[in-house]
Amino acid sequence: MSHPTTYDATQATFDALVLEPQGELVVVDFWGEGCPNCEVYAAAEPALLAELEGARMRVVKVNAYQDEELARRFGLFGIPTFLLFRDGKLLGKMSQYYGRDYWLGVIREHLPPSA
Repeated sequence: MSHPTTYDATQATFDALVLEPQGELVVVDFWGEGCPNCEVYAAAEPALLAELEGARMRVVKVNAYQDEELARRFGLFGIPTFLLFRDGKLLGKMSQYYGRDYWLGVIREHLPPSA
């Protein structure tokens, strides 16, 4: 088994990385340099993904400062913000990083059923 894969996205690659995949949860992490809560999540991310070993999901990171159009497209007001997609549909949004248990709970709630 492996940890969920993490990708960096831009305006040009967003749809292919987020909206086109089928049968997996796509967690979009809108972040920015110098954002304290973004740094807290970034430090926790390897351990969080290790807990999701084998999950049918990917994490797509978008620098909200460099790709402001994507942030506007989804009506973001702050970072970090996590958008959850499956099969091209927006399932939910988490504004801010509230810690390990909350983040994992929301992610697990939206994971596709095991094959």
